[in-house]
Amino acid sequence: MFKRIASEALGLSDIGVIVPPSAYAQVDADDYLFHEEGEKIYFLIKSKKDEYCFTNLALIHVDGESAVSSKRSIKRYEFASHRVSNVLIETAGTVDRDVELKFRIEDVVFSIDVRKDFLEALKDIYKALIAIGRQQERDYVALSNVQPCLSAVAAAFKINALNGEDALARQFRLLLDATREVSHPTRDFSAFFERFIHA
Repeated sequence: MFKRIASEALGLSDIGVIVPPSAYAQVDADDYLFHEEGEKIYFLIKSKKDEYCFTNLALIHVDGESAVSSKRSIKRYEFASHRVSNVLIETAGTVDRDVELKFRIEDVVFSIDVRKDFLEALKDIYKALIAIGRQQERDYVALSNVQPCLSAVAAAFKINALNGEDALARQFRLLLDATREVSHPTRDFSAFFERFIHA
């Protein structure tokens, strides 16, 4: 008990390790996946307090209050609605025992300490998160462009630019189809993890 308290006080308990895929079924985060919807783990960092589980759909953070408490909070950040930004790695100095993966999801800042011998694997999640952020930006721009287009089409309808009810209904259906295609954000980011994660 004293060792755990001392470790907590010195900040050593929060240095994480990267969990291999063979052990994914044994982590707490696995219980909170939507297996029924095809959700799967692609990368997982575990410390004594926390788990950071990167799935094809979300980041699941199993947040422990301290290394000496068993209380946990489960926080879920869906990539389809929570944008990733400011991704960086801080490498270790000569006396440091860890490297840091830092990023933001909306207003939440993550700073995850990982044992420095996992640096090569950490580079993989760094690349995947940057690629996810780029796709989220593309999705955001596409969605932003939909509203002005809809306004322009509505203005055309108001001035009766289209003649006949059939033409109006046909154009409306085409517009709805096109809107759905460009404004539907990416939900499943499997391809990004598969491209960059080398387990």
